[in-house]
Amino acid sequence: MLVSVGEDCACIKLIGKANCTSTPEFQALFTELWKQGCRHFVLDLSECTFMDSTFLGILAWAGLKVNPSLPDKDERVVELYNPTANITELIESLGVLHLFQVTQGRASLPCAGEARDITVAPPTNEACKRTSLAAHQLLIQINPANAAKFKDVVTFLAEDLKKLKPGG
Repeated sequence: MLVSVGEDCACIKLIGKANCTSTPEFQALFTELWKQGCRHFVLDLSECTFMDSTFLGILAWAGLKVNPSLPDKDERVVELYNPTANITELIESLGVLHLFQVTQGRASLPCAGEARDITVAPPTNEACKRTSLAAHQLLIQINPANAAKFKDVVTFLAEDLKKLKPGG
């Protein structure tokens, strides 16, 4: 991930696969930028080759955080810049496209800052499972039609996490 931060805007470039191993890193980065006052997020997906449902669930969480049900006067947006057709289709098929503004083509990015490469330690197996469970539960909460798609995943992750707890 590359990130460029302006006054109230952050541009994040996702390169390669956006999957369960990169999800905790993205969630931590988003949370920190939100605390710092960023309210406009541009995710450059032009070099993102794959996105799994775990990453999409946390992306939907970010979309909900930026776009609360009671809007205020601040402009808040999560903009997906140049997502591939496959990624756009995934987002649409899971019923969360309405949380984002999609921009295709050449656009001027609103963030004026120096791009930094963000690298953190890989998450633990347990952290990946917890994040994945929360992401899939949120996708079901946002769009109940997703329950049939993710029922087995949610059950498996919940049971697997119970086994990781002492006495579980």
